[in-house]
Amino acid sequence: MSQKRGFTYSTVTGYFLQDDNSTVAETFDFISKNLGLLEREYAADVLNPGDKKTQWQRFEGEVNRLNDEAVGGAVYKVLYIGRHGQGVHNVAEKKYGTAEWDRYWAAQEGDSTSYWVDPHLTDTGVQQAETINAFWKHQLAVAGTPAPEKYYCSPLYRCLETANLTFTGLDLPADRPYKPMVKELLREANGVHTCDRRSPKSAVKNAFPNFTFEPSMTEDDELWSATERESDQDLDGRMKSLLDDVFELDESTFVSLTTHSCAIRSLLRVLGHREFRLVTGGVIAVLVKVVRACDAFHDGKNP
Repeated sequence: MSQKRGFTYSTVTGYFLQDDNSTVAETFDFISKNLGLLEREYAADVLNPGDKKTQWQRFEGEVNRLNDEAVGGAVYKVLYIGRHGQGVHNVAEKKYGTAEWDRYWAAQEGDSTSYWVDPHLTDTGVQQAETINAFWKHQLAVAGTPAPEKYYCSPLYRCLETANLTFTGLDLPADRPYKPMVKELLREANGVHTCDRRSPKSAVKNAFPNFTFEPSMTEDDELWSATERESDQDLDGRMKSLLDDVFELDESTFVSLTTHSCAIRSLLRVLGHREFRLVTGGVIAVLVKVVRACDAFHDGKNP
């Protein structure tokens, strides 16, 4: 294997329902299913026999074990990947049908009743995000789910709204406060669809002052094209760059990403996960093995 920059990614299966091909994404309820965490024993359980811990607390111990025993520069991360709540554009697509939406309406800025350039959440979308907030309160207090150590978000309005509604007001550990960062590369598949055109940076910063913005993010959206839609191959390359950028600097084990449907499908492809489509307001947890590319040749292990 020739040396190259960045990292290689692989999903570690056997820990979550969503890893299993028999789990149907369209009917999967992450809330009632404890984010899909399987009830099982772990190798790490023998290190602390007799401990009365929740499944999530024991899983955290298992992730710590994997990291302690990792070789070849590998590290293990748990990604909480969330899709934004329902946006104005989602309602419009349902109104016109996907075929007509893609053929004509997606390139328009709105119709006689709605405006969907960088659209906001609908009332339903707000309710979905508030439901996830209540879910996280339960997960933290009862299920013992580890809180994210870092929070990354798409720069598009519907994701920023969703992240704030989801994570504000939680009883988070003092060393894991909600301090979200906007990542330009985490945005939706780009081009043609006006719903994916970003608002000016200054307007977004004014609306969401609690977010940190990358210095490289331009005032106007210089990435969106009115004539060319980003291909799956290009989107996968962008998501790979996003993950490389995050993990080059961030040593966190539990990481939150708030993003979009096509972006999530792309992330899962890059992570070597099976296809798993999320509804608006949906969340998926993924255990990922990360190896720096130049070290990948030396490590053939993947539990």
